[in-house]
Parts: sequence; structure tokens; C-alpha cells
Amino acid sequence: MQKLTNKEEEIMQILWKLKRAFVKDILEEIIEDKPHYNTLSTIVRNLEEKGYVSYTAYGKTHQYFPIISIEDYRAKFMNTAIENYFNSSYKNLVSFFAEEEKISADELREILDIIEKRK
Repeated sequence: MQKLTNKEEEIMQILWKLKRAFVKDILEEIIEDKPHYNTLSTIVRNLEEKGYVSYTAYGKTHQYFPIISIEDYRAKFMNTAIENYFNSSYKNLVSFFAEEEKISADELREILDIIEKRK
């Protein structure tokens, strides 16, 4: 699975949400920094080349749909981030969020409960 650019990730988020879309439909969903239609079309074709999307042809137009699920992408992205930024340690990941005050003690207790229930 090739790494995506920020814009490609944004487009994938839209495709996961819409399930199937023409380029014009994707363009309508972009709120900030709208690319030109042709630029967006090129980005979508790049996603196809990378194996993230496929399409159904209707004459000269194409309706695109994701062929990589958001769950598969999330798993790959998280595993890579944990490897690269937290020395492959989930403890380091959780500690980071605790130090940054992005996770509360109550949330950590909930996580512990989930872990305990799985045993």
C-alpha cells in the first residue's frame, strides 16, 4: 500500500463517505482549497494507479469507488505511525497522548476495562 499525499487522503475520505462518486461530486465536497476540476481528476487517477480506487465507465465519464477500506488504511497508517514515531510501542503512544493532555484518566480506565474484558 503506497503512502498517500495529504490531498489524496482528503479525496479518499470523501470517497469513503460517498461510496461512489464522479469527479464533480468529489469537487462539491471539498470545502477549502478547491482544486481545479482537471487537477482533481488527475489526483483521482493517481489514486487509481496506486490501487486505492477503481471506476465504472459511463461513456467518457467515470464513477469512482474505493477498493481499499478505511479500516485497512487506518490499520496500515496507525502501524506505520507507531513504528516510526513511537518505537513500535503502544505504551509510548498512550503516554504521548497523556502528556499532551489529549486523553483523560477516565478514558484510560475505559481502555483498561476493554483490555480486561478481552482476557
